[in-house]
Amino acid sequence: MLKHESIETNAALLIVMTLAAISIGGLVEIVPLHFIEGTVEDVRIVDGPNKGKQAVRPYTPLEQLGRDIYQREGCYTCHSQMIRPFRDEALRYGHYSLAAESQYDHPFQWGSMRRGPDLARVGGKYSSAWHVKHLTQPTSVVPESIMPNYPWLSETPLDVVGLADKMSTLKMVGVPYSHTKIEFDANVEKFGEDVAKKLDINMAEKNLEAQAKLGDFDGNPDKLSEMDALVAYLQILGTMIDFSKHDEAEFVKFR
Repeated sequence: MLKHESIETNAALLIVMTLAAISIGGLVEIVPLHFIEGTVEDVRIVDGPNKGKQAVRPYTPLEQLGRDIYQREGCYTCHSQMIRPFRDEALRYGHYSLAAESQYDHPFQWGSMRRGPDLARVGGKYSSAWHVKHLTQPTSVVPESIMPNYPWLSETPLDVVGLADKMSTLKMVGVPYSHTKIEFDANVEKFGEDVAKKLDINMAEKNLEAQAKLGDFDGNPDKLSEMDALVAYLQILGTMIDFSKHDEAEFVKFR
């Protein structure tokens, strides 16, 4: 039997045994996920014209570009998007995060590092004008904030070059954007026609411009800026599922 000292003093053996331990641990955690039917919760809309359709949808082109800016600026280093199933978290942020809410995130934004508040349910909590002011100069609305200023977001035109290619790439890893009539019809069945139209790669730029103009997220309807995209992304976070329409017991079985 190998002594502990023998393993520590033999670099090659230590590396091999470490890799073996990591591999076994990884397999124990990953393999069961492929055999559990309820890994991702099946959450459906309970009323309205889209009753019975999937509640969680992929991001629209504008929201997806906003998410890219969110990652580019390193927002994830200070803000998590993961509400844990604890009473204090629920009281402050709302219902704990579901796996379904991150199923189309590549990569997902879960984490436990919070220099600022969790943003999993920030959508609709503040007006778009508040977000613009906060991102431009955080201390103007939160005096004690240590967040840096992002004034250039309102001045920088949103780069839409390669948008269709980006959506096609995400489609390859499982995000149900549509390219063909068959894929579009499948999205109509899954999400409803209104959502399916927004997920059509062939109409990506047109849909992006329409959403930006309608939402006027940056307060300047004559300009399509990076601020438009980032605020659009922030405003959708946590709003796809109306938890007031669901029983708590509905999700307990997935935990």
